[in-house]
Amino acid sequence: MKVVIAMDSLKGSLSSIEADEAIRDGILGVCKDATIVISPLADGGEGTTDALIDGMGGEKISLSVTGPDKRIVEGYYGHIEDKKLAIIEMAMAAGITHLNDNERNPYTTTTYGVGEMIAHAIKKGCRNFIVGIGGSATNDGGTGMLDALGYDFYNVSGEIIHPTGGTVDEIAEIREDNVLPELKNCKFRVACDVDNPLCGKRGASYIFGPQKGASPEDCQILDQKMAKYAKVVEAHTNTTNSLAKGAGAAGGLGFAFLTFLPAQLGPGVQLILDETGLEAKIQDADYVITGEGRLDEQTSMGKAPIGVARLAKKYDKKVIAFAGSIAPDAKICHEKGIDAFFPMVRGVCTLEEAMDKRCAYQNLKDATEEVFRLLV
Repeated sequence: MKVVIAMDSLKGSLSSIEADEAIRDGILGVCKDATIVISPLADGGEGTTDALIDGMGGEKISLSVTGPDKRIVEGYYGHIEDKKLAIIEMAMAAGITHLNDNERNPYTTTTYGVGEMIAHAIKKGCRNFIVGIGGSATNDGGTGMLDALGYDFYNVSGEIIHPTGGTVDEIAEIREDNVLPELKNCKFRVACDVDNPLCGKRGASYIFGPQKGASPEDCQILDQKMAKYAKVVEAHTNTTNSLAKGAGAAGGLGFAFLTFLPAQLGPGVQLILDETGLEAKIQDADYVITGEGRLDEQTSMGKAPIGVARLAKKYDKKVIAFAGSIAPDAKICHEKGIDAFFPMVRGVCTLEEAMDKRCAYQNLKDATEEVFRLLV
């Protein structure tokens, strides 16, 4: 019997690989000769870097970069040397979690640290990038990132400026003399799960600005600034990406990737599935196992376990899911390819106890073992 395991992380408890290993040990407890294939799983957001480092034998590269409010923050990215691949979560550098509620300010925050991470990876030899752009604190149209990569921005007086969300409308000219030359040989796959354009009522400022500290009046002002910035950029590059799906992601960072870098935006889950080669692994499998911390209706809307299930159903495989908790509306997941799902928790306990690594590992191992007693 061959079983492929691709669990998403159980946030605050087990990582993707740790959950996979608990399930593996549960299966081997009743079927010692089973062939087990573990595949890391993530959706491009938090945990993606760790999942791919663990699952692909990579290394964690730690570094200090500029945070969203220009204070130095500590972060890291994943490095897969044989693929010249870097896995970057933009939130490591420019994430909203770096700021308290009263520190959030879309006029002044910057993505500069994201560009610093990319530049560092390029100097380390990386030419392929997976970049997750969820959870930003910024609304600078990606100008901070571009600034760090060598793009120079000038105002109408010919003075160089370092734009933020509040000053992107001051850009009158863009020069590329100092851009890192290696960028033209790089390939960026950007995990983007929103389809918002750069500007307008569904754009970066109006939709995501409020969570970054913008009032309704601020959203209107920021959107006007972004629209002016977009016109300058599109005149400079002879492109029209401001209306592209995902251009408004991460405060316009999606727009910068599409316009200035060799980049493709796509669903985070699909990027990870492609990179880890999950499809080839499941073609001759008997069972596919997936899951996450909580299964509910949101899971069915394209989250990581459903990406696994859809791929498995392409080859008519049985799909089993495990989760820390299961909501009543999780039944819709059956319609999306999960044949049966099971809760991990085996008795009454506190949330703290359930999320303890040792407890979660044992619960998941034991639940898996009982399920597979029916299958061997």
